[in-house]
Amino acid sequence: MADILIIDDDPEIRSVLRIALKQAGLKTREAGDGAEGLAKALNGQDDLIILDIGLPAMDGFELCRRLRAEKQTPILFLTARDDEIDRILGLELGGDDYVSKPFSPRELVARVRAILKRSQGNTTANGVMQRGLLELDPNRHLCRFNGSNVALTQREMAILALLMARPENVYSKPQLSDAVYGPVIHVSDRTLDSHLRNLRGKLREAGAGDAIETVHGVGIRMGACKGA
Repeated sequence: MADILIIDDDPEIRSVLRIALKQAGLKTREAGDGAEGLAKALNGQDDLIILDIGLPAMDGFELCRRLRAEKQTPILFLTARDDEIDRILGLELGGDDYVSKPFSPRELVARVRAILKRSQGNTTANGVMQRGLLELDPNRHLCRFNGSNVALTQREMAILALLMARPENVYSKPQLSDAVYGPVIHVSDRTLDSHLRNLRGKLREAGAGDAIETVHGVGIRMGACKGA
């Protein structure tokens, strides 16, 4: 049973979400403002966070920024502002989907299930991550493409593991840097570019030229890993 953290300052919306998710067989816990929500998100082991953008004190975008420096829990944004700029900003910050208020509880549950399926479906019971013909075993520091080993450094392994954990996400350079090196360590774009270039080169040499996609003006994400 998946655990869902609901962060919204409106008690009625939290109640609607709680009932709909419970009926869908999902467990929930709640927070009524940004500070409480961030504390619970950082200290918990949630499978997904439903996050209102218009929170008091700390809005959903800022909460997402802070959370992404520590964890990669999937996030579904809620907002009353159905604006394309807000939607793009939310997703670029690390959100997995975006639902505008008022919303259909049935549709929201369907989107929650879709995110959970994407985020959980690419890791086997023994911790091996899979994407197309690419396999990654972070615990044993092993990478294989179509059965052949690919030798990666620790940093290259960390970057690839981040991308494979949430293959639908697009990561900007700051997000990659924070996730791989930590928010307190400053790493130049040149250093990160070097790691990415070497990683892509090794995957290309192994036949996985389609493993990492560039989304121009935004960042990178996992490709199909079917070979190219």
